[in-house]
Amino acid sequence: MIFDILTIFPDFFDSPLREGIVRRALIAGKISVDVHDIRDYALDRHRMTDDRPFGGGEGMVMKPEPLVRCLQAIDGDQDQSLIILLSPRGRRLNQETVHRLSESSRLILVCGRYEGVDERFRDRYVDEELSIGDYVLTGGELAALVVIDAVTRLLPGVLGCPGSATNDSFSRGLLKYGQFTRPRIFENMPVPDVLLSGDHQAIVRYRLIESVRITMDRRPDLLATVRFSSEERRILKKEGLLERVEAIVQQSRCEAEHSG
Repeated sequence: MIFDILTIFPDFFDSPLREGIVRRALIAGKISVDVHDIRDYALDRHRMTDDRPFGGGEGMVMKPEPLVRCLQAIDGDQDQSLIILLSPRGRRLNQETVHRLSESSRLILVCGRYEGVDERFRDRYVDEELSIGDYVLTGGELAALVVIDAVTRLLPGVLGCPGSATNDSFSRGLLKYGQFTRPRIFENMPVPDVLLSGDHQAIVRYRLIESVRITMDRRPDLLATVRFSSEERRILKKEGLLERVEAIVQQSRCEAEHSG
């Protein structure tokens, strides 16, 4: 996987790319990351990449020419690339989108700044806009790092434990169950007995129930996307959770129909 980052703050990425799983993926050749300084492609001696908006208003807008020149200077076949603008206006990033992006061979991440980028650049060159949440950052650099981290960990051979990414929160719509490690008792709080039992099936049941309970409590909206197997439904019914889950899903669907 190739990542290209277009930014006016290239040094922003130095430290994050030297840490953790992303660093190991770089060393192993699973990914490559090239950071391109948009200022290098400005048209004036002051290296200006922004200007005041036509029509007035607060803030500045990123100029289209430096963005296009920077984009065109990237080596390789851009027809096989997905050009993504990180912007509050974009579709909110979720695990499904991360999985889709991980199937690409190259992502070009454009880091917006100020009041955004000139709409003509957006219309002609951007394939997709993404936001990492319903809040505003000072720029798209942090969002670009989130995309790189989330996508990289899904690439084959990146995580040390094969298949571990399939058990992540959001991978099937459920938040992850609680995890425990040594010591067995911490501040008078013991590890649940079932996790020490060695009974694999009992542990699987326990973790399913805990995932459902946590999701119901914290993100009930996610339950509408979950497809439970017949065995899982039997377990949830026995625990008195199935009717509650179905009620939450029905309420969510009614609200969606009403709002539509």
